[in-house]
Amino acid sequence: MAEDAPKVHEKGNLCQSRHVTRGNAKKALENSRYVVTQTYRTPFTEHAFLEPECAVAFPYKDGVKVYSTDQGVYDTRKEISIMLGWDPDRVVVENKLVGGGFGGKEDVSTQHIAALAALKVQRPVKVVFSRQESLSFHPKRHAMEGTFTLGCDENGIFTGLDCEIYFDTGAYASLCGPVLERACTHSVGPYCYQNTDIRGFGYYTNNPPAGAFRGFGVCQSEFALESNINLLAEKVGISPWEIRYRNAIEPGKVLPNGQIADCSTALKETLLAVKDAYESNPGRAGIACAMKNAGVGVGLPDKGRAKLAVHDGKIELYSAASDIGQGCATVFVQMVSEATGLGKELIRNMGANSEVAPDSGTTSGSRQTLITGEAIRMAAADLNEALQEAGGDLSQLEGREFFAEFFDPTDKLGADVPNPKSHVAYGFATHVVVLDDDGRVKEVYAAHDSGKVVNPISIQGQIEGGVLMGLGYALTEDFPLKNGVPQAKYGTLGLMRSTQIPDIHAIYVEKEELLPFAYGAKGIGEIATIPTAPAAQGAYYAKDHILRTALPMDDTYYSKKR
Repeated sequence: MAEDAPKVHEKGNLCQSRHVTRGNAKKALENSRYVVTQTYRTPFTEHAFLEPECAVAFPYKDGVKVYSTDQGVYDTRKEISIMLGWDPDRVVVENKLVGGGFGGKEDVSTQHIAALAALKVQRPVKVVFSRQESLSFHPKRHAMEGTFTLGCDENGIFTGLDCEIYFDTGAYASLCGPVLERACTHSVGPYCYQNTDIRGFGYYTNNPPAGAFRGFGVCQSEFALESNINLLAEKVGISPWEIRYRNAIEPGKVLPNGQIADCSTALKETLLAVKDAYESNPGRAGIACAMKNAGVGVGLPDKGRAKLAVHDGKIELYSAASDIGQGCATVFVQMVSEATGLGKELIRNMGANSEVAPDSGTTSGSRQTLITGEAIRMAAADLNEALQEAGGDLSQLEGREFFAEFFDPTDKLGADVPNPKSHVAYGFATHVVVLDDDGRVKEVYAAHDSGKVVNPISIQGQIEGGVLMGLGYALTEDFPLKNGVPQAKYGTLGLMRSTQIPDIHAIYVEKEELLPFAYGAKGIGEIATIPTAPAAQGAYYAKDHILRTALPMDDTYYSKKR
């Protein structure tokens, strides 16, 4: 950052910057009754997906075919075709339903190596990273340092936010720009106030690269904001639950980014769902809220596409949405069944394959259930109309195909409109972390507004996994470096052990008013992780009144075990 610092790249060490502003934060803070300023720090952390990066490639037709575990088969096809100097149609990428990703498999890793080797030897080639190679290769969660200043009036109503965020993006950019942007736009939280000034900077360093990781920059900024909110509540003399409830966004009101909250917004309902759990555990419970976009948004062409084909008396579902553990393949089959009234045994998800399935975008941004799900619902509605015309006889539709594309336009960041639409939808959540007398996490209550619950078992799994990841981020996980070289092994990352998992109570909040897309579903993938760390910090602050501003937190039951 210093002017005389050694340059990692010729053009300088500043990789990306963002400035998000609305209203007059400086004036609002000057006129505030209470103001809190605090600096927070979060570390690099590792995705720790179960399957390391792996690809199998072999010569295919006049090109190459790759079996991969990545998060976007069309993106991988593009990268490989650029490397080979080919037309993209000569490269076929097929996703396999294994492994997990959490953002760590958005960048190509083994796929292009396997493709090149297969072409050279004209034989199938498998490339798989060892665990240590995986730890050293893929981008991590950005380390952050941020100074947040938040103000409120005498009743605890937020007046303005000023913050400056610094991200360590490592030696290469990866997705620094989009991650930094999301950290800035979400640093305001899911509340109703209109004066903000957020400045974000991502710098190159000689550390490993940082990029996409579940939460996409929001885990870092929300940890800081939610911690400041607790300090403001203390100054006002009201509870952390109460200050959040007084400021919570509601349908029809304006978010700090200018977007009008839609009819499905249910943040207050999530707060009410955990109120008893929070208030019945005085001195050992912490609370935090969060919001997270569903869909890429910010003016980008975020499209979902799907094709349904009737073949041999069954419906074949074609979508290039990668399912690497989150369960979208199951949800898509449910949506077709719902739209047509046909049994799920008559519907076959054909998987993400760039040769036969339309481009459905990457599995990122909590987007597939909403964006591609709506395209599938549209195609299924067309199929159902044809089915009714055929008297309900599916065999009469043999050989027919039904294609649909869904795109809901959004506004670019900084668009000159009074109420820009940054994202198609937002999910909301409130988490409560409860400690036992020894300072161990005893219970976590996770109330989520993710729209219509299409698959309760899948959502429960997402919430439980997200909470556990958030607890590790708060209490035990780190990615130590020495002169930029990773020092951790899989067993020393600080991942939460099965014996440390608390009782996790997943609470689904559904409103009657839902978005008109994808049966009202909004996605759950990322937001399940975001509120947990600040809720844990709040629990320890309630217990011993020690303000912990860095993750993983020190002076806890778990830090003594690290």
